[in-house]
Amino acid sequence: MNASTGTIYRHAEDRPQAESGGELGVGFSVEVAKAWEAELMSAKTPTTRKIPLRITIVLGPGGGVMRPLSMLVRTGLGGHMGKGTQKFSWVHVADLYRAVQHIYATPGIDGPVNIASPQVVDNRELMRLVRAAYGAWAGLPSPAWLLKIGAVVIRTETELVLKSRWVESRRLVESGFTFDYQSLAETLADIAASDATGRKSTR
Repeated sequence: MNASTGTIYRHAEDRPQAESGGELGVGFSVEVAKAWEAELMSAKTPTTRKIPLRITIVLGPGGGVMRPLSMLVRTGLGGHMGKGTQKFSWVHVADLYRAVQHIYATPGIDGPVNIASPQVVDNRELMRLVRAAYGAWAGLPSPAWLLKIGAVVIRTETELVLKSRWVESRRLVESGFTFDYQSLAETLADIAASDATGRKSTR
């Protein structure tokens, strides 16, 4: 297995991207993902399964993407980003761990596997739920032009928040895997409570 990325698919607001029939995108991050998967597939191990894990945004307590999101809502900047219609596919870190174990224990799984919770929301809903989880009931939106300036300052890419990632874990679910964290609202509330108390997740 290698850790690939759900951003390998195109910007999608029209339909989910599954392993079969999903359309790969273009751009720097997509080309990096393609090259990374190609290296795995080129390895001369004819009897070994090769499984690129196309992982979506990972959520969990203690940092990661939740750190900047929580900071935004706490400072009043937790409104939608850009148009706010871009899709947000995600997975809880505990489900990611369980998915890797499931794939390892299921010999019939080979080739790319998407790892994304079944519930997909748009950016407006994402930020509304983050605000609710951290007790902030309003937030100023961030237009695309402002995000581009901020991205230059902190040396990152606006794609991280403006690209629409609509990823479907079809192969994983068809193989019998069930996500423990399917509600984004409950997931964010659990993470916020964990961060506030320093406790581990309740699941």
